[in-house]
Amino acid sequence: MSERIRPGGGSGNDQASSPVPDHPPVPATGRAVVPATGRTVEPSADRFENPGLPPHQERTTDTDPRAARRAERQVSGLFTLSALGTLTAVAGYVAVRFPDAVPQNMDAYLASVGLSTRIIGLGVAAALLGLGVGAVHWAKTLMPDTERVESRHPMRGTDAERADAVDILAEGAAESGIGRRPLIRNSLLGAAAILPVPALVLLGDLGPLPQENLRTTFWRAGLRLVRDPEGGAVKASDLTIGSAVHVMPEGIDETTDVLEERAKAAVLLLRLDPAQLTDATADDAYQGIVAVSKICTHMGCPVALYEQRTHHLLCPCHQSTFDAADNFAVIFGPAKRPLPRLPITVDDEGYLIARNGFDQPVGPSFWERG
Repeated sequence: MSERIRPGGGSGNDQASSPVPDHPPVPATGRAVVPATGRTVEPSADRFENPGLPPHQERTTDTDPRAARRAERQVSGLFTLSALGTLTAVAGYVAVRFPDAVPQNMDAYLASVGLSTRIIGLGVAAALLGLGVGAVHWAKTLMPDTERVESRHPMRGTDAERADAVDILAEGAAESGIGRRPLIRNSLLGAAAILPVPALVLLGDLGPLPQENLRTTFWRAGLRLVRDPEGGAVKASDLTIGSAVHVMPEGIDETTDVLEERAKAAVLLLRLDPAQLTDATADDAYQGIVAVSKICTHMGCPVALYEQRTHHLLCPCHQSTFDAADNFAVIFGPAKRPLPRLPITVDDEGYLIARNGFDQPVGPSFWERG
């Protein structure tokens, strides 16, 4: 006599029997094996044989070989699009040439930068989109889409269950068709293999370490200190104690690589009480006026926040703090060395001029690791 399984309870004939799962799995024979008792239960009219899963709908690619081949070509085409996008990004970086960024060529320089950036962006977008859409289309049209229900089990299975898991993974790899669809496999491998190329090309511009490049700036003996950005040479008499003026070397805007030179030559001019300066600071100063590189020795941010009472300079990026009265030594924060000082004096007309260039490299200290 067949028994019925009541949801959440025992059999229909014995209310006191051990509880069983709501929907024990139904094997192909039509009988369900109740895990709690080991009994075989015949199916009945009021019991669902397929708990919660809709009937499987076959796709066109499952029944029509021509549709499957068409989907295969579409997936391969998307992977090929990804490869072309990668090559386009590299071409946009390498092929577009930038004119010198001098003031008279600035419009052409910015136009070239914009063109290169757009080509690189479109190329990388196409590379990632082709891989992503191709993988999704492959899974939706060609890989098996049959849903399965598995019973819960302990986290650590038996050796037999673990061996079954390995078999299932191998079966999944076989069902993906990557071994028997060489067109998809080869185009995917090609697109994935060259995908990192733009990153490698772009990262190449981060090296080598600057080393000597940071040791040389536009500053040299005899150059006047000019206000930045308004222009005009600075006289010592123009500055009072507590003054802070941003300056550049005279003539820097006529250089061929003005952007790079200005980035390295930025200087902050301060006037302090000469009695408050240490001997090392006073050696490079003129009557209490000190000139120092604005480029933080930690990560290269502009150091321009000056606290007059304490004589401290603060970098706003990571809070490195320097003592202007004591050789611009680091008194707080992640910077490892003082800000470079610019030795100054005055010319015959009383204008402040550089005695020499910086006595050490400007900017971040990573040059020391080169």
